[in-house]
Amino acid sequence: MQDVQQLYKLWLEETAGDAASQRELREIAGKEDEILDRFYRNLEFGTAGLRGVIGAGTNRMNVYTVNQATQGLADYLHSAFHAPSVAIAYDSRICSDVFARGAAGVLAANGIHVYIYPELVPTPMLSFAVRELSCSSGIIITASHNPAKYNGYKCYDPNGYQMTDEAAAETYAFIQKTDMFRGVKTMPFDAGLEQGLIEYIGADVVEKFYTQVLSQQINPGVCEKAKLRVVYTPLNGTGNKPVREILRRIGQTDVTVVPQQENPDGNFPTCPFPNPEIREAFSCALELAETQGADLLLATDPDCDRVGIAVYDAGEYKLMTGNEVGVLLTEYILSCRKAQGTLPKAPVVIKSFVTTELVTRVAEKYGAETRSLLTGFKYIGELITKLEAAGEPERFIVGMEESYGYLAGTHARDKDAVVASMLITEMAAYYKAQGMTLIEKMQALYREHGMYRNSLLNFAFEGASGMEKMRELMQSLRDNAPTQIAGLPVLAVSDYQSRETVDTATGDVTAIDLPRSNVLRYRLPGGSGVIVRPSGTEPKIKVYITAVAADEAQATALGDAIAADMRAKMQLD
Repeated sequence: MQDVQQLYKLWLEETAGDAASQRELREIAGKEDEILDRFYRNLEFGTAGLRGVIGAGTNRMNVYTVNQATQGLADYLHSAFHAPSVAIAYDSRICSDVFARGAAGVLAANGIHVYIYPELVPTPMLSFAVRELSCSSGIIITASHNPAKYNGYKCYDPNGYQMTDEAAAETYAFIQKTDMFRGVKTMPFDAGLEQGLIEYIGADVVEKFYTQVLSQQINPGVCEKAKLRVVYTPLNGTGNKPVREILRRIGQTDVTVVPQQENPDGNFPTCPFPNPEIREAFSCALELAETQGADLLLATDPDCDRVGIAVYDAGEYKLMTGNEVGVLLTEYILSCRKAQGTLPKAPVVIKSFVTTELVTRVAEKYGAETRSLLTGFKYIGELITKLEAAGEPERFIVGMEESYGYLAGTHARDKDAVVASMLITEMAAYYKAQGMTLIEKMQALYREHGMYRNSLLNFAFEGASGMEKMRELMQSLRDNAPTQIAGLPVLAVSDYQSRETVDTATGDVTAIDLPRSNVLRYRLPGGSGVIVRPSGTEPKIKVYITAVAADEAQATALGDAIAADMRAKMQLD
């Protein structure tokens, strides 16, 4: 642990000309717990970049930590590329534009050409720009769906997905060598523009992104025919312009936007948790939908890489899970393309390994292969890139994570709520034309393949003590692997850190052909199971539960029993 008091004094000295930092630092004078939380560590740079609470300190997102990271990135790029260039984008969060322009100034001062969007845009548009402009890297300033007090900084590689472990480790090594107050080269943003070191990304790149998204339509014209009514909320984020434009272009003209959440606002005044996974984020949209008689509600998170939905069914609006939407998209795209004769040979559906196996069952019906990868859309992007390198990009059908992230098409190598919003809307119109809601279609798939109830437990651990508690819990589960969960025998234990699966009956060990990751998986009879892992972006341990049964009541009861037992095993009751 760092000498927090020494660092606190250093920051007081070095930020003497920064009124906001000085005020913040002096307000915590003598408050040891607050000083500890701000200075007990540096924000760690990994494949997800930086993410933290906005404020003064080494464990905070501020111009000093952002510029230090950017200097480290610049040094890495010069070591790895000839004449490197970087694309930059940012979302609606507090200080996002400040951090983005500051990063551009650091890169320009290091002789690296910068392309930056002139206004806030979704994360997938940054992924697209990296490849379209042949950049060496990309930076997006966002904290995705975190509360307003957070911001983040993610780096991309030349293929348009987030940095690999190796590149992130090399970049972090350069960051650690950089003194954030004395070792950072910088220049004013406007000076970089004048000297041609920084240039704005043009409207032509935006238009090319739209064209690529529109190429993923499955049933053009269906929205005009079905007369679907949509309520949309960008949750005060970046989706407002691009999602509305794409829906307009596919003929979905009946779209009502939630007025309180239409314009960018990093304070998220009506949705303190701007996360489409939770019902609270839909509160304003649900109220509006009641007056509009909407068929479908769409909610994109602040950086518009994830989308959640609610559907009017049997007199009420029901939220659908990320798993259910992934299953529906898989069924819709594969079934329609097979009927149209446009399905390629050996089609591939890609999902994270915590995404429901019902996706696999649906894909099998249409002769499609399913690849299950570690959590993190970069792994999906990496596989798409490999298919492209093999001359087989058309084999990729759809990629997904249960946390409401989807991608169709190879224009981006990250999840894309613009293309997902388009396909979900088109899908809802398609089934409406057949007299069916998305809820009813989902129930039909459950009847066909069995009831899969997927649920998620989140356990938060704040501060220095929280990080240690998370480590202890994961180690305890490794040292004391459960033999039963909810009365069911654990058939196999997979440890993705050791990359081994142990059959509990025979003791046989098989290798896991995926990168090392701090994840534990317990396989139960009948396709049920549990996965435990720390979040890569938040101080949380996540427990993913799958309960498979003949009907909803049995699956719900089993899922609840598994959840209760896992809480007890983690001593968190």
